[in-house]
Amino acid sequence: MNQMRYNTKALFLSAAGILLGLLSTSCQKDPGCDPKGEEELADEWYAGGRLGTTFNSTASAYEDPTPAIEEAGLEFQFKMGEFFFERPFNSSQRPFNGRGPLYSRPSCETCHIGYGHGWRITKFDPKEWGNSTELEICNADGDLLSFFSPKFQGMPPFKSYLDPSKVEINWLEYTDDWGNTFPDGEKYSLIYPEVKIPEDAYYVKPSHHGKPVAVEDIMIRLKNAIPFFGNGLIEAISDEDLLAQWQHEAQFTELDPSRFANGQWTAIDSITMRPFRFGHFLELSTFTFDTQHWANFNVTRPGLTSVNVTKEYALTASKDPEVQAEFYRYYPEWNKTGDPEKDIYNYFMSNDHPEEMQLEDYVNYMTWLRGLAVPAARHMDDPVVQRGKKLFTEIGCATCHRPSWTTGEDLLTYPGEPQYTPNDPRMPHYPHQTIWPYTDLVSHRLYMKNDVRKGWIRTPPLWGKGLMRICTGHDDRLYDARARNVIEAIMWHGCSREGGVSQARWTTEKFRELKREDREAIVKFIEAI
Repeated sequence: MNQMRYNTKALFLSAAGILLGLLSTSCQKDPGCDPKGEEELADEWYAGGRLGTTFNSTASAYEDPTPAIEEAGLEFQFKMGEFFFERPFNSSQRPFNGRGPLYSRPSCETCHIGYGHGWRITKFDPKEWGNSTELEICNADGDLLSFFSPKFQGMPPFKSYLDPSKVEINWLEYTDDWGNTFPDGEKYSLIYPEVKIPEDAYYVKPSHHGKPVAVEDIMIRLKNAIPFFGNGLIEAISDEDLLAQWQHEAQFTELDPSRFANGQWTAIDSITMRPFRFGHFLELSTFTFDTQHWANFNVTRPGLTSVNVTKEYALTASKDPEVQAEFYRYYPEWNKTGDPEKDIYNYFMSNDHPEEMQLEDYVNYMTWLRGLAVPAARHMDDPVVQRGKKLFTEIGCATCHRPSWTTGEDLLTYPGEPQYTPNDPRMPHYPHQTIWPYTDLVSHRLYMKNDVRKGWIRTPPLWGKGLMRICTGHDDRLYDARARNVIEAIMWHGCSREGGVSQARWTTEKFRELKREDREAIVKFIEAI
């Protein structure tokens, strides 16, 4: 087995060497690279700063390493880590072994097509390439129900939490306060999803902390994945600057009390001891401690050696006669007591499963994840783009979509595996960079129809989004991909009839009052950054 692992890795080492050679020339072959010469460009062209920007504007624009990767000599580690994003996981072949007993998708790239995010879906098929949508199964208060974990495929003899083929998704038309019409007569369309799951689709009966939940009381929302590029740069923003941004905005608007109140954080990550800054709902403080291989594929690694299922699933599977009949066939080493119900439950609840992903491979994956560059802004010397930039600020878009930040010292600290040191040489670092993500990293309320489950959603970065059609084949936006273009995304910011008035209502009103050519200039600017 060790020899097999060595030979498998040797194959990828050779492939990585070839790819590195291609990587070094990719930008030189790209006709969209730096048309004026880097020394002539203003800071705003460098979306990720000097250490985090790529001038690749082709279909591979989201895939490039940052200059910081190259300066640190981490090209090989970057490419090795990339394999763990692209390759499907399996049950036994190293180094991509460990998938199951339940999993969400075959690989990371199945969801994050083109290294971005997937498109709007009309049916829920977890095997479909590009389906990066997760189901959020909640109570009426928007709390995720404790019985469920979004894993839709099971390895024999186990079954999925629910039958994906029975999930019903309907996209319904929505008419806003202005009849989906601008004052000059131009029309637009708005749609939103309605999701239903019948009772017979659930393998594990819906419950929340031991109490049954009726199907008619369940609220279901769709959540699209977020892109990976640039996350290392956002992580490099200091906690102090992030707090200052929330403190500043708290003077003018209500903020999410689950994250911030009275000038201070009300919740921080108990593992990293840092404030939340990633995810639609600010669920993550860092990407340098990433658990997605474990959460999505059940691949264990140092520090995470349990099976990622809920207790409710373990109880259901352990009492399933069909699972009991086949369990010892697939897991003979877990015949501890001769009682399949007890052994199945103990298998799921054990915290001492073998480590499947090696620490070196996990660290390389973190190097890749932290090392993805942001595509440079484009056409910033175009007069129409510059007019759009001016209007973007004048009507208030930049209030939440804050244009730029300056990163801090970017010192890594994390006490668990792999025990990063402040200037850890295994990772790229981005100190004192002026970056242009166009986000305040603050949660706001838009009060959309079938809104996000708790009402609060982080302002998404806009950098690189103008290349989505080229890199991923679509232009779907917002947390559930309901917006099919920039105009629809903007107009969803103007809701006032769904339980409250959007915090961006006044900006949306100003946008719709602009002349058509001015609206188009703002769209062109957004697509340029």
